[in-house]
Amino acid sequence: MKYRLMDILACPYDKKFPLVLIVIEEKEYPERKYEWDKKPFCEEYCGLLRKFIKEIQPADSAPCEECIKKEVVTGILYCPECGRWYPIKEEIPILLPDDLRSMKEDIEFLKSIEEKLRNVAPDLADKILKEGKPFNLASQA
Repeated sequence: MKYRLMDILACPYDKKFPLVLIVIEEKEYPERKYEWDKKPFCEEYCGLLRKFIKEIQPADSAPCEECIKKEVVTGILYCPECGRWYPIKEEIPILLPDDLRSMKEDIEFLKSIEEKLRNVAPDLADKILKEGKPFNLASQA
C-alpha cells in the first residue's frame, strides 16, 4: 500500500480520518522517482510522517521523494473510533464491510502477525488482537 493512500482513506463505518497505520513489513523501490511539480503531493495527511500537512513546516519539506519509493507490504489500518481493523496484505489494503470478511482469514492473519504487532505497536496490539472488530483472537473461542 502506498503511504499516500492515507491521505484519502477513512473508516468505511464511521468515516474517521485518518486511520492509524501500523506497518509490519515495508518494501523499498529505489528506482521510483518523484515526478510531480507540486510538493507536498498529499492534500491533508502525510502517511509516511503520520502528520497532517498543515503540521509540516515548511510544507515543501515533506519527504515526498522518500515516500514514493516505499510500500507497506503487511500491516493494519485501525480505526480508534469504532475499533475496526483492516489488514494490508501483499501491498493491498482490504477495507471490506464486516459481512464480507472471512473470520477464518482474519484470525489467521492476526495469528501470523501477532508477535510483530506487539513489537511495533504495543499500545494498540491488545486492542486489535483482543477487542478488534469484526474479529479478534478472542472470537475464535
